[in-house]
Amino acid sequence: MTQAYDFDLLCIGSGPAGQRAAIQAAKLGKRVAVIERRRLLGGVCVETGTIPSKTFREAVLSFMCAAHHVEQHLGTHFDSRPTAEQLLARVADVTKREVGVVADQLGRNDVALIQGEASFQDAHTVTVIGGQESRIVTAANILIAVGTVPAQPEGVPVDGEAILTSDDMVKLKTLPRKMTIIGGGIIGIEYASMLAALKINVTLVDKRTRLLEFLDSEIVDELMHQMRSRNVTFRLGEAVERLELAEERPRRVVITLESGKRIVTESVLYSVGRTGAADRLNLAAAGLTADKRGRLTVDAHFRTEVPHIFAAGDIIGYPSLASTSASQGRQVACHAFGVEVEPLPAHLPVGIYAIPEISMAGPPEHELTEQRVPYESGVARYREIARGQILGDDSGLVKLLFHREDKRLLGVHAIGTGATELIHIGQAVLDLNGGLNYFLRTVFNYPTLAECYKVAALDAFNKLST
Repeated sequence: MTQAYDFDLLCIGSGPAGQRAAIQAAKLGKRVAVIERRRLLGGVCVETGTIPSKTFREAVLSFMCAAHHVEQHLGTHFDSRPTAEQLLARVADVTKREVGVVADQLGRNDVALIQGEASFQDAHTVTVIGGQESRIVTAANILIAVGTVPAQPEGVPVDGEAILTSDDMVKLKTLPRKMTIIGGGIIGIEYASMLAALKINVTLVDKRTRLLEFLDSEIVDELMHQMRSRNVTFRLGEAVERLELAEERPRRVVITLESGKRIVTESVLYSVGRTGAADRLNLAAAGLTADKRGRLTVDAHFRTEVPHIFAAGDIIGYPSLASTSASQGRQVACHAFGVEVEPLPAHLPVGIYAIPEISMAGPPEHELTEQRVPYESGVARYREIARGQILGDDSGLVKLLFHREDKRLLGVHAIGTGATELIHIGQAVLDLNGGLNYFLRTVFNYPTLAECYKVAALDAFNKLST
């Protein structure tokens, strides 16, 4: 690589995509730097997204477990709630540790860290402004991995108390008694289920009539059933006309729906998607343009329309998962330096950390039906599994979809305790083109949730035998 540039690869953003690209390039012997404008390394994933939100979820689950123990074993009704401070106590500690892990990995691989705001001067040159200082950096290859920011409501400012985005949820000072969530995507559903588990009165509004349409419908139905059992109110097929802050104290938010309905609530979580965070990069100077949602278009090798500039992670859209972003980053480094690498597998796992959690790999039933693929399903319910009984989870399930003719596994869908861990068994079988016979002959540890695979396979076998 020519020495005319300061670096062989410059990664703008230190989230999963930027981290993995930088480390992979460094292991190839390249000169690499990472630019991060946030105060913490790790990007949105570490500061306000995946790590803090999942730590918050674990705190909620711990509280639920303690409450269940008191009620089941002591016979006393447990009606108190934790404070926001108690629930978020571990967030700062886990975040600090994760930042340390990222910094250590980059440091051990001699990746240069540059703190500040990046903007393009031209296709190979970036200006970085940090505090009162600025620096010009050049690179032969550049990766844009700046992630996304929450969409903002119109007409009402986000104050972090009455009107919040997902970034504000991990900085709550107090827990509301009543919250309305606008937007039933993954983030909205996750927080709705967490808050409901804390006995907060939750209303979820979404203009779609069916939530999480990419998931198996039976899984979604089970999730909504469990959320309704915790008194979540769903207002589906409803669009928000306006938000207003009432003047009197205590402050209340008045939501007017296009149908004429009004919802008065203590606070609102506005969770209507996210937009690419590239607005301050001066993309035009590099010959790049973003779409109306601030996202960049890339080819199969994650190259933008400027061949030496790559993009990966949430900035390129679906699937917008930390796991896939990390894999995309590694691929970028390999493609940039001519190293052959297999494309990402077709069956990427999706994990939704609601309560209960959901995971999937492979297409759901409605997609197979639309594609006219002959299939049969096998279902195992946690209440049939000894481990499910031990855990006290009687509503979880695992569904396997097999091709009717050659018995190949086509998809695996799960809801319940440990679903995001359990999915990887099915993912491996999918990727290796395995099928029904694998599950029929395999012995699973007892008692484990993995036994669901055997039970679901036997269920499918019985159906296929008739």
